[in-house]
Amino acid sequence: MAIIILLIITGLLLLILEFFVVPGITIAGIGGLGMIVAGIFMAYEIDVSTGHITLGATLIATIIILFYALRSKTWNKVMLQSTINSHVDTVEEESIKPGDRGKTITRLNPVGKARVNNQEVEARCQEQFVDPKTEIEVTEVHKTYIIVKPVK
Repeated sequence: MAIIILLIITGLLLLILEFFVVPGITIAGIGGLGMIVAGIFMAYEIDVSTGHITLGATLIATIIILFYALRSKTWNKVMLQSTINSHVDTVEEESIKPGDRGKTITRLNPVGKARVNNQEVEARCQEQFVDPKTEIEVTEVHKTYIIVKPVK
């Protein structure tokens, strides 16, 4: 009788693992279902009334386990509770225009930071790498970055 209970409990645990950890049809789900069926089949081999009791208890246990597993409060304890509070810096179109000059803050290889008109922005140089503190000129202004070239 202990092997029957062990088979059914292990089968239920494998089914829960299948539903919530490894979604899809995998060995855990097939094995869990097989263990439950084998446990119920072994109970029917003992006696028909024992088989009926085992089948009923397994159905009730499955319903109770699914009820508690599908509640949102159950999974709130293991869910990630972080939020993202970041934003993308945008270039103000009025403050920086093509032809404006500035200096690089970091190395542009090909992307880095530059200061143009007292505003720190992301800068890109398509032609070459540009060292820090190099004089640059703005060639294009995009929403989140500028295209620059070094002043010769």
